[in-house]
Amino acid sequence: MKLSIVLSTQPAQFQAATFKGDLETNLAQIASLGYDGVELAIRDPKLIDLTLLDRLVHSLNLSVPAIGTGQAWGEEGFSFTDPDPKIRQAAIERIKSQIPVASHFGAIIIVGLVRGIVKPGVNHQQAMDWLVKALRDCSDAAKPHGVRLALEPINRYETTLINNAAEGLDLIERVGADNFGLLLDTFHMNIEEADIEASIRACGERVFHFHVADSNRWYPGAGHLDFRSILAELFSTGYQGWVSGEFIPQPDAAKAAKENINYLRKL
Repeated sequence: MKLSIVLSTQPAQFQAATFKGDLETNLAQIASLGYDGVELAIRDPKLIDLTLLDRLVHSLNLSVPAIGTGQAWGEEGFSFTDPDPKIRQAAIERIKSQIPVASHFGAIIIVGLVRGIVKPGVNHQQAMDWLVKALRDCSDAAKPHGVRLALEPINRYETTLINNAAEGLDLIERVGADNFGLLLDTFHMNIEEADIEASIRACGERVFHFHVADSNRWYPGAGHLDFRSILAELFSTGYQGWVSGEFIPQPDAAKAAKENINYLRKL
């Protein structure tokens, strides 16, 4: 089981970015705890020094399995489904700008809340049409570089678009790109899925990346989810990707990261 954990490369409001702040210190701590990789939340690639980042990551023998993009929504309000076409296009261009970074690290680009919500004055069908168009555009741009995109079904309290695995699978059919799949997250699944294991099984090979957080969005083992059963189902599908911790840093980032890896390694 290849384990990674989320690190934001810039300051962010998003609570479940487990590590934020000093990049070098946090990467060293993540490596010292025994993680195999680090999932990088990057709001804007222009704000990072890729050469430095590459040197730090490789000096610590860490991989980068995925690039999180949600801060483009959280910090700047970019989304694929905004009524303003300039904002929609800015969101598309921001995701496309992540392609060289993802290609460099062999990482997946995550499409989280940058997909947006159904805003007032916009009907659901229109929002879905915009979403499909944007995802086709980004998937087409990423394909020549060997980069895959993974959309994360997110619970109903955070978005009105693609809340569960079944909706995610329908979206995959509409987009029609073989480099477009899903990121499943146990926190969101606990809210939206009647049967987490059955939903994982239904998604099968379309699961490109996997997030873990317990029912309370703390580290696995701090809530009531059955991770032995969940992960057994995930790997029974033939999944060969990463299990990445994305949970709130409680009681603090270091303690949460240590508890997460100790709990998951025992499984």
